[in-house]
Amino acid sequence: MAQMTLVQAINDALKCEMRQDKRVLVMGEDVGVDGGVFRATDGIINEFGPDRAIDTPLAESGIVGAAIGMAVNGLRPVAEIQFDGFMTPAFDQIVSHAARLRWRSRGRFSAPIVVRAPYGGGIRALEHHSESPEAWYVHTPGLKVVTPSGPSDAKGLLIAAIRDPDPVIYLEPKRLYRAFREEVPEGAYEIPLGKANLVREGRDVTAISWGSMSRLLAQTAEEVAEQDGTSIEVIDLRTLVPLDFELISQSVKKTGRVVILQESARTCGFASEIAALITERLLLHLEAPVVRVSGYDIAIPYFRMEEHYLPDSGKVARGIRQAVTY
Repeated sequence: MAQMTLVQAINDALKCEMRQDKRVLVMGEDVGVDGGVFRATDGIINEFGPDRAIDTPLAESGIVGAAIGMAVNGLRPVAEIQFDGFMTPAFDQIVSHAARLRWRSRGRFSAPIVVRAPYGGGIRALEHHSESPEAWYVHTPGLKVVTPSGPSDAKGLLIAAIRDPDPVIYLEPKRLYRAFREEVPEGAYEIPLGKANLVREGRDVTAISWGSMSRLLAQTAEEVAEQDGTSIEVIDLRTLVPLDFELISQSVKKTGRVVILQESARTCGFASEIAALITERLLLHLEAPVVRVSGYDIAIPYFRMEEHYLPDSGKVARGIRQAVTY
């Protein structure tokens, strides 16, 4: 197995699928000649040509709209949006058309597209470059939402997303693109959508997260365990839709305490939905209120204040101790 960064694993996944399936293509701003703003599509145009690595105008609505048309006609387009905050111009195409096509046509058509976007903060970027918009898409029936936290998962999940018959929003935590390397299997493989990863087993508290926050949660759980002797079970959701609530349920029944970590603003974030599901279905197993650790209900600030907005190990540790000591 090769040692890869997350962005290299994404590149490898795209090439694997494009070699195996001539219907697969990539499209977006600068994805061809320049290889993408983060080089996620580096080298693809050299191997597959400009007809399958399509440089588009700076028009996100047009990118996704064209991808939907291609998908309806039998192709498997992977549309790249350069940054998470620039997905809003394509929002109408995503939620009004891609997500509704199977329902609108009563199953006659579907939109097997993948919309990829780097998301989240932590790289000291400009405005509209650091959002965490996953809750928008989770709230939209017809979309699947994927958030990998490491290279091996990123490759397997992206291949599964490309092969899926319905539209998938694939959010890549940009702060992890080159943060570390891990072993990634060669060739094509799938990690099923809707299957969470049990990162760490524990008995005292269940800690849940996704994307880049999963890395922070795992590291903090190890630190708190060493300092306090607390046994912390850590779950990386991998996909938000479909949600692996079965694994969450098994864990909560065992621990009776829950901490959920998200990077995005607190109100109506996905952590709130998980907390509601746990309360509705597992109330009698809880020994403490569900604790949410999150960003704040403000626009993510510019780089001088960004570190104060983002959850850090101190905030996560306090959340874990709050749940354990209730």
